[in-house]
Amino acid sequence: MASLGIDGLVSGLDTTSLINSLMSAEAMPQTLLKSKQSSTTTMVTALQALNAKVSSLGDAAAKAAKATSWNATAATTSAPSVTATTTTDAAPTALSFTVDAIAQSQVSLTAGFATLAEFTGGASTVTIKKSDGTFTEVAVGADAAATARAISSSAAGVSAVAVTVDGSTRFQLTSTATGATSGFEVFAGTRAEAEAGTVTAKALTPIRAAQDARITLWPGTGAAAKQATSATNTFSDVLTGTSITVSKVEADPVTLTVARDTAALTALASGLVGSLGVVLSEISSRSATITTTDSDGRARVTGGLFSGDSAVRGLQQQLSSAASYGVDGISPSEVGITVARDGTFAFDSAKFATALAADPEKVQKVIAGLAQRVADVATSTSDKYDGSLTRKITGQQSLVTDLGKQIESWDTRLALRRDSLQKTYSALEVTLSGLQSQSSWLSSQLASLSSSS
Repeated sequence: MASLGIDGLVSGLDTTSLINSLMSAEAMPQTLLKSKQSSTTTMVTALQALNAKVSSLGDAAAKAAKATSWNATAATTSAPSVTATTTTDAAPTALSFTVDAIAQSQVSLTAGFATLAEFTGGASTVTIKKSDGTFTEVAVGADAAATARAISSSAAGVSAVAVTVDGSTRFQLTSTATGATSGFEVFAGTRAEAEAGTVTAKALTPIRAAQDARITLWPGTGAAAKQATSATNTFSDVLTGTSITVSKVEADPVTLTVARDTAALTALASGLVGSLGVVLSEISSRSATITTTDSDGRARVTGGLFSGDSAVRGLQQQLSSAASYGVDGISPSEVGITVARDGTFAFDSAKFATALAADPEKVQKVIAGLAQRVADVATSTSDKYDGSLTRKITGQQSLVTDLGKQIESWDTRLALRRDSLQKTYSALEVTLSGLQSQSSWLSSQLASLSSSS
């Protein structure tokens, strides 16, 4: 607040400095409140950062605890033209097949015509019949190009383009989907006329026939060989949880192998250990002591932000315990999770791979059991509604708000106090000025009396 300077008008006192000194003493409680608000705000920020890391740990642990996560598989094939993807429903297996045909769309040309009326026979509508028996009417446009655009934008599932060569125009018609059911015929007339057979289909020159993709399973086995078809080049119902995509004919048998995805399972376990390490490192770094030097050159040791917080210390102990003790008597170290003397966790990928190859069920049991314990701790801590750390953050935020209100109240109180001091010293100067004037008058009177004598 700006104040009117009243320094030494009569008394010669530096009243501004005097008032500022008095106000500094008066403001001490507010200064303490501001300091507490600042430290509490810093704690809230740190707790929020920790809570976010605990939440991420909970997600990683929950994923590692799910049985379906351990069903990760990967597919490989013996031919570059064949690829495959798997889901958690896939089972390890091997399958051989030949690729007999690739799915393709129909491409056809109409006969050439000099005028659009020659093609339509004067009809104002053309009708397209798909192989599945559906009919679509398309209004004839002003010219061949407009008619082609109308066909392409209709629901017929056919794209069209008008091609003119040597004064003769043709429509090139292409089905927008692949597969045998994407074939079509074109009639110059209405749907009713096409269905009634009163108009005949236009003659089309085939460029490419519509066909399904075909593969033969167990080729060379005689009667045991079976053929599978797909309107697209992807077969998603041959193997449960596996989609096979072909891109060219393969006369020689192709071998598809579905096996356990070791890389994905390694990432699952290492991700859990990594997320756990992030949380514990955050707690340790914010709990470490800090050494500083005061103005006298003496070393001062202070605790970290989390060093005196029982909730954070409890979280650290719970997570360490959940991740370190065994599952059904099996130590985590047997599957590649080790604990150092300083309490940090490490993941041994080589040991994990060896254990996984030797006994995958054992590895799953240990990692999933450990992960479930960690997930339980993380959830009870970071749940956005009822987590212990979440509630603590909410409480600290309420404290910051309450301190802010107290600080605002002190702003008003101190402003009134400063105004009161300024008025007091102003009145003092006025009083001193009056006394000084009276003293001067008395002195002059005394001086006149002495002169008269």
